[in-house]
Amino acid sequence: MSVIESIETKVYAVRIKNKDSLLKSSSGGAFSAISDVFLANGDAVVCATYNYVSHFVEYQLILDKEGRDAARGSKYVQSIPGDSFKIAYDWLINHPEKRLLYIGMGCQVDGFRKYAESVGIRDRVWLVDIICHGSPSPEVWKKYVYYIGGADEITDVNFRSKRKKNGWKHPTSYIVIKNREYKVKDYMQVFYNGYALRPSCYVCPYATTKRKVDITIGDFWHIEDKLPNFYDADGNSVFLIHTNRGIELFKDLETEIDFEESNVIDCWQKNLEKPTEKPDLRERFWKDYKMFGIKYVMKNYGQPPFIKRVYNRIRKIIKIVKN
Repeated sequence: MSVIESIETKVYAVRIKNKDSLLKSSSGGAFSAISDVFLANGDAVVCATYNYVSHFVEYQLILDKEGRDAARGSKYVQSIPGDSFKIAYDWLINHPEKRLLYIGMGCQVDGFRKYAESVGIRDRVWLVDIICHGSPSPEVWKKYVYYIGGADEITDVNFRSKRKKNGWKHPTSYIVIKNREYKVKDYMQVFYNGYALRPSCYVCPYATTKRKVDITIGDFWHIEDKLPNFYDADGNSVFLIHTNRGIELFKDLETEIDFEESNVIDCWQKNLEKPTEKPDLRERFWKDYKMFGIKYVMKNYGQPPFIKRVYNRIRKIIKIVKN
């Protein structure tokens, strides 16, 4: 294993070549491409997976593509690392010739980095974190799926499906209960409004391009303006590479991805500069939630801010006039 050294951050726009993987991914297929490198060699991947029994998002150790595919896609619920640090350590000790990929939110992956350094396994793990808007309350989500009706019979949860014509930029969010689909727009709006995030998310120290992991991944927003020739309506990822080990891993991906070099200016997005701002109505949201319940807050907080609604209405009118 090479000595791990920090480098000046390198930035790439990335998209997996496999079209099926791209369409089933939330953005450009970064997670699929990276995890494939490890699974193909019999190595392990530790990442968050939706649990259809508990309705929590929980970290699991994955050793095959079937498990990886089940973990694919954005999950707008706080993920629970649980005892994944110890599980990763035990697996590496029992497989001394193998490597491990640990992927998740910035706070979680940096926590594992510190643990890996303390127990002497950092040279055998690759760390990938994800650009994060914030982690919403798992309690709110669980109450929400029971409010929708039939949480015990949910068979599919998809927060960012590209199946509609709008694709990557305007995905569909839904859950499936007894073969019937239910949109979850109100829950998603509560998430985007920032009402249900953890208090620590509003002061997150990981909302920066300077990180101690190997690679940071996320959506390459505004790529149609910065790299128009690379843009694809089916999804686009950004890679920020922070270490020489990240460069080594990126080279292992090159045959499976399309990519173009960029920079930290062109890939800018809010959560690479500062945390999500605490909304003025956050305390009121939680007070109303505790007093009146999930149905009330979804009805009263699960819609875009007034200015956003006016803007969207004007856009629709302009589109009608043009047509």
